[in-house]
Amino acid sequence: MLTHPLENLDPAQSVKVLPRHLAGPGAVDPRVVWAFPFEEGWPFAQTEAGTAAAFSPRLRLQTTFGPQPDKPGKGTWTINAHRAPFTPPAWRITFDATTPAEMLHDVHSELLDLYLEDRYSAQDRLFQDETAPYEAYAPLLTRGWSHAVKTDGTQTFLTPEGLGGVRHRRFQRAGLAGWGGYPSEPHWTARFSFGTSTTLVAAFTASLISTEPLRRTVQDVPTQTRRALYVATLAGKQQQGNVPVAPPPPAPASGHTR
Repeated sequence: MLTHPLENLDPAQSVKVLPRHLAGPGAVDPRVVWAFPFEEGWPFAQTEAGTAAAFSPRLRLQTTFGPQPDKPGKGTWTINAHRAPFTPPAWRITFDATTPAEMLHDVHSELLDLYLEDRYSAQDRLFQDETAPYEAYAPLLTRGWSHAVKTDGTQTFLTPEGLGGVRHRRFQRAGLAGWGGYPSEPHWTARFSFGTSTTLVAAFTASLISTEPLRRTVQDVPTQTRRALYVATLAGKQQQGNVPVAPPPPAPASGHTR
């Protein structure tokens, strides 16, 4: 009978695991996920129920978190980008609340960098990003992800173990979607609307395939896909000394040339 690497550990044991897309959400804290300079004029508000919102000083960016603990995705993180205040968003990104918090943080950190670059330069990369799409997708192939293209232009990239993916719909408003878990019942889903800065998509895919393990307690790791996890280290108090990170098996050759 097959076992998984967490089977004999205490539910409260802290571990570091890979791959990231199967690690579970981690700590849900809007102030940590957003990492905006709130002391520099970024308004922030949060209700007792956990609903939160933050805005950039000139209202070009609006970020919200709406918890829904009774729904499969447990709520939604949303980024709206506006060319002018109080206008419809030019593009939108949404994440299920079950998305790994570290990946959310990486995307929002890149979002802040883009905003600050635009603020102090003549560029407008929030809406006119010239980053080439291959910069977002080529790293997936170097990590052994498969790649399929349909006649309608839809490109699908799947993880080596088949429990995560990214789908790019070139000619549809939906733009791009990413997920972790079984495609029919994913642990989490991310959606990038058409027009989203490619730099933000690249930040998402880079975080998705990062080999830096994520710290979780055993009880917080989704049970359905634990057999596909690699335990990098035990991270509890009883662990003595430094334990080297055990990388996952080498990624299979993708069959693509660069």
